[in-house]
Amino acid sequence: MPDNSFDVVSQIELPEVNNAIQQAMKEIITRYDLKDSKSTIELIEKDKKVVLASSDDYKLKAITEILNLKLVKRNVPLKNLTYGKIQTATGQSVKQEITLTAGIPTEKAKDIVKAIKDSKLKVQASINGDIVRVAGKDRDTLQQVLAVLRGADFGIDLQYINFRTN
Repeated sequence: MPDNSFDVVSQIELPEVNNAIQQAMKEIITRYDLKDSKSTIELIEKDKKVVLASSDDYKLKAITEILNLKLVKRNVPLKNLTYGKIQTATGQSVKQEITLTAGIPTEKAKDIVKAIKDSKLKVQASINGDIVRVAGKDRDTLQQVLAVLRGADFGIDLQYINFRTN
């Protein structure tokens, strides 16, 4: 019977995203090339979206780069950001939505379970909502599973939490 387990999750810390947005806005206000560009970055927490707006494409790309740098400094995984199309808003201004992906989508969870099964390690992997739980008899096998998962690219950032050992 499996005594050891851990959970594979994909999380984004919204307070860290908010802090990165605040830092990016401070830089945008002080940068000479972005002054008077009416550039904004807004976090919509309930929809898990970030809305970027600026006066033109060039400035929008610049604030996107600034935001990405600030997110990386705060350990927010850029793999979990999905960029929408750049839309023209009122007048000359443009905006873009960035969707924050939290949780493992079902298709990705199935890919993770398949990768674990393909490794032929003696563990059980089960999908619980947006979490994949991996259980096995010994820690060494779980460490091997971690190595397999870290070596694969599933298109999202994965974290490994809730290590339980008996």
